[in-house]
Amino acid sequence: MTNINQKKDAPKLLVLPNPNLNLNIDLNALLIHIIVNLIIITPVLWLAGRGVVGKEKAKFTDAIFIVLMGTVIGTFIGAYLSGWIAIIAMLVAWLLLVQHFFDCGWLKALAITILAVIIFIIIAVILALIIGFAIIAFIL
Repeated sequence: MTNINQKKDAPKLLVLPNPNLNLNIDLNALLIHIIVNLIIITPVLWLAGRGVVGKEKAKFTDAIFIVLMGTVIGTFIGAYLSGWIAIIAMLVAWLLLVQHFFDCGWLKALAITILAVIIFIIIAVILALIIGFAIIAFIL
């Protein structure tokens, strides 16, 4: 005779790292995030891709799709996971997107990503200096 409280072949539950799973994603914020990322990251990623894999493989439309899909996937990864697991998952997702759309291997995808970050930092510093000097000149 079997006990009523015992469940035979009970399914194992998937335990996520974030116990307070909150999937309330603000779609307005996501739309703004997509637009801003498209404006800022797409040209930088495209330049980095052209520098590493050449203009035949790195198309501007591919960079648009990478940024669009990376932003949406990153938002959902951030909603499901947290901490280092989320960071690693987002990094792998972006590398997979770069690898797929720019038709390259893992090392070239990593090189494109690192070069894009370096280009972005250089552009940000130059813009900060220009805007800073303009503000100082306006004040004086």
